[in-house]
Amino acid sequence: MLDQLITIDKLIFYFFNGVIANSFFDIIMPIITNENIWALPVILGLIYLLLKGGRRGQITIIILIISCGLADYSSASILKPFFERLRPSHEMLDGIRILMGKGGKYGFVSSHAANIFAAAVVLSYFYPSKKRVYFFIASMVAFSRVYIGVHYPGDIIFGGILGYGLAWS
Repeated sequence: MLDQLITIDKLIFYFFNGVIANSFFDIIMPIITNENIWALPVILGLIYLLLKGGRRGQITIIILIISCGLADYSSASILKPFFERLRPSHEMLDGIRILMGKGGKYGFVSSHAANIFAAAVVLSYFYPSKKRVYFFIASMVAFSRVYIGVHYPGDIIFGGILGYGLAWS
């Protein structure tokens, strides 16, 4: 059963990493997935919440830090070493397209997905009118990880579930 799930995961990976590949996504997905690109908007958003968000903004920041910290630690320091599932970029798969660096050795679960979905949940709770925007961004970041060749879809799905669940707990 597990072998069948892994095979399906790889087939879906090849679809997103190769079959739908195009020059537009080849440019935009590495930008979307790059955390350095997001640093300035995130810092400015946190400063805005701190200075203009009042008590709700301050509470949002605290819960964001806790949720994203738990998601990051759980994914990177507990689950990846436990499962030891190689990233597609480390498995030497035929026909794989790696559009950025290979990333760390293990990919299950995706820390990017866990963190961004944790943030989307927290922000949606405190600012529900922007819920669609937060989850659209989270979904795009998660999708970009598969497209650029550093995660299987299962890594992303379970990373997203982890972040979502930790943010709600």
